[in-house]
This record gives sequence, C-alpha cells and structure tokens, in this order.
Amino acid sequence: MSAGQQIWFITGSQSLYGEETLRQVDVQSQAVMNQLGSTLGGPATLEWKPVVKTPEEIRAVIMAANADDNCVGVITWMHTFSPAKMWINGLAALQKPMLHLHTQANQSLPWATIDMDFMNLNQAAHGDREYAHILSRMDVQRKIVVGHPEDAAVVGRVRDWAYACAGWSKAQSLKVARFGDNMRYVAVTDGDKVSAQTQFGMSIESLGVNVLADAVADVSDEAAEKLCAEYENLYDVQDELKAGGARHESLVYGAKIEIALRGILEAGGFSAFTSNFEDLGTLRQLPGLAVQRLMAEGYGFAGEGDWKTAAMVAITKAMAPADGATSFMEDYTYHFGPGTPKVLGAHMLEVCPSLTNSKPRIEIHPLGIGGKEDPVRMVFTADPAPGRVLCLVDLGHRFRIIVNEVTVVEPTEDLPNLPVARAVWEPKPSLSTSAEAWMQAGGSHHTVLTASVSDETLADFARIARTELVSINDSTTAGAFANELRWNEAYYRLTSS
Repeated sequence: MSAGQQIWFITGSQSLYGEETLRQVDVQSQAVMNQLGSTLGGPATLEWKPVVKTPEEIRAVIMAANADDNCVGVITWMHTFSPAKMWINGLAALQKPMLHLHTQANQSLPWATIDMDFMNLNQAAHGDREYAHILSRMDVQRKIVVGHPEDAAVVGRVRDWAYACAGWSKAQSLKVARFGDNMRYVAVTDGDKVSAQTQFGMSIESLGVNVLADAVADVSDEAAEKLCAEYENLYDVQDELKAGGARHESLVYGAKIEIALRGILEAGGFSAFTSNFEDLGTLRQLPGLAVQRLMAEGYGFAGEGDWKTAAMVAITKAMAPADGATSFMEDYTYHFGPGTPKVLGAHMLEVCPSLTNSKPRIEIHPLGIGGKEDPVRMVFTADPAPGRVLCLVDLGHRFRIIVNEVTVVEPTEDLPNLPVARAVWEPKPSLSTSAEAWMQAGGSHHTVLTASVSDETLADFARIARTELVSINDSTTAGAFANELRWNEAYYRLTSS
C-alpha cells in the first residue's frame, strides 16, 4: 500500500447555532476523530478538516479531497443539524469513497443534567438522518457505521472500509503487464479490458514475451549470482541448485528472470503481470520463483494471460496488512473423502509464499507442460487459517465478484511427490454446495486465496466499485443462491438501462 494514505474526516454543521456552539462542535469533532483514530490502525491515517457550514465550504473540501492523491476516502458526520440541500453540489462532485459515521461525542446521556443547550449541541441523531436522505436520493454509494467511536465494533467496521479504500486506490492506478496473450480457447480468463478500465480504473497493457526474454539475456551473471546468494540465505535451497551444485545454472537463470521482470515492472509502473506457458518465446523456463517472490512483495499475478485475476491479486494485497497472506490460486483437484471433502489448490509454480510462515524450499523439477527447461520454484504448504477465495468475472454486460469462505487446513496426508506450492482447504458450507454455487455464478478456475482480507472489506470494495458481489458461506443453500443470482440479474438489467 502507498505511504501517506489519508482518510479525511469532514464534519457538518451550520451557522445557525452561533460562534460558541460552533467552537464546541469544532473541539468535539476533533475529539471524535482522535478517539476513532487512536485504535483504528489499517492502511491510512485520519486527517481532520475544519467543520463545514455552507454549500461553498462543503464543495471546496470535497473538491480538495478529489484532487489529493493521498486521500483515499472521506468520513462524514453531521455533528449538529446540517441542512442537506447544502450538500448537493458537493456530493455531486464527490469522486472518493465515502463512509457515513453516525455517532455522537458522548457515549451516554447525562440524564441528571441534560438541558436544551446540550440538546442543541448534540443533534447527530436527526442531523445524520437529514444528511442520509440526500445521500439516498442522489444514490451516493457509501458505507454507514453507527455507534460510538471508541466501540471496538465501530472501529473494526471503519477499518474494514479503510482497507477497501486502499484497494480502490490501487485499482484506480493499476497497470497490468501481459507477457504474451491469453491462453488459446480459454473463455473465463479473457474479457473486456475497456470496460474494466472504465469501471475499475485498471489499465491492461500487452507486452511481447520476448521483451522479457531479451531483458533476461541482458542480465549479467554477476547480478544473478548475487541474487542466488540471497536465495541461499533466505530459503532452504536444494543442494544441486546451490553454488557449485550440478544444476546451479538453472537457479542463475531463474534469478535473471526475476531481475529482468522487476526492471520491466518498475520502469513501466506496473503493479501486476501475467505470463502464459503457451507463449514463452525464447525464455528457457516458465517464470516460477521470480513470480513467487514478486507476489510476496505485493505484485499481482495470474497465469495464462488472466489479467482480471492478476489485477485482483494486486488489489486484494492492497486491502491486506503488509504481512498479509494472499496469493494467486487455482482449484486443482478434490478429496471427496473419507473425512471432510477438501480442495487441493495450486498452480503449477506460482503460489505466493505469504501463505506460510515456514521457510520455503527452492527446488527444480520437470513441469510436464510448455516444452521448456525444468523451472525452479518454491515448494511449501499453506498454513492453516480461515480465509476466502474470490474471483472477478466478466459476464459480458457487467462484472461480478464471487467470494467463498474457506478454512485452509493441513493436508490429510503428506504430499511427498507434489513438487509445487499448494494449499488445502475446506470450502463453506461444503464442497458440494460451494462448487455448485460457484459454477452457477460463472466463477473462474483461477482465484485469489486470502487469509487476511475480510468479507466486509470485499463487500465495501464492491460497493465502491458499483460491482455485483455474491458470497458463498455457511448459510448458503444452492436453491437460495440460484434465486439470488436471478434477482441480481433483474436488478442490474434494470439499473443499467
């Protein structure tokens, strides 16, 4: 996530109350923001803005928020009564995500001393309702959080939204580099790139695979050997790949891929990328180790030219803490029993080591696909944790985000002959229901697996992006889910006309 991200805290009032009351509003507004910010954490800091009291002040602060690249969202609160017609022009110009905080300075009523002065000062109970009316009438997308700023539940919901704002900010500036094209004849990994840029801001840019191959050829042996020494320091490296080992040159070539890839991505301002084993040009290996290490640094990736999943990996990583567990993934094969049915997820070579706290092992093995030299890769098993898999699909007339809650578990037995990074999970509510619902929704075989981003953050992101989101969880039944898809279809057809 970017350094210096801010969420602006904007409080509404009006001049009717007089200077003394407005001075109290000013002090209490700062106090409420500080109470919220003291335990908020997350990807951004709260930035207090002077209380707005006129249409001109409201529009000015919103236009300033729009123009500030560090501002990823705004929190608004009507401390007193702020007549909502004052907000129309400002709200019409708003381009940043909004959270409407329905709160008040005092947690408890001062029952024994409350008087009309207190009532005139603390009017959020109806001031926010006036404001919410105009938000609804203008169809302003926002999250509403109700409660005192020191309530842990309130703080948690605001934090979830703040992470969604960070994801939206990432999407707005996201550039995806596609080395080669989409895997031939595959439908779900393709899509409408212009519509994606219009809706999410992401730019999908094609690069010939030999742009990468030529850059690899330009990397010096000295630079690659230096990186190989770093590998040996950080990871458990197979003996034959170590310096002096029989296959060390393969690790050197893998290091050259990483150096070349990093250089291209940094020079082009790319935050995500794809490769395609059908189109490797003069590359000697399918990129594996390099992809895993770049993903661990926050880059998005997906295979076979799947730009939507690559973008979602980058966006989801932006919505997670810096040490969050998030990776490109694919439902590969099933365990139907005995015991609880499970999914074995992997993707040839490219699974992010953020999924484990153990030290990955760098190994070399045949790939059996692509017709190139044996590639190097990290091998590990994802740590057990609650999480979710998600994907973004293009339905032709709109996009849909699909989320399935899962529990990552230890493999039922050891996997001594599977030389790739992998994760095993139990989908909710069950493998049979989740798979049926996922396929009813048109979900991709490529996904993002995250143990760090909450369902609420994903729902907040979808709301900001005005994108359909369907969730498969403990309460899902196949019939009800099918009906939800039908109702959603009717809604989006009607609202897009």
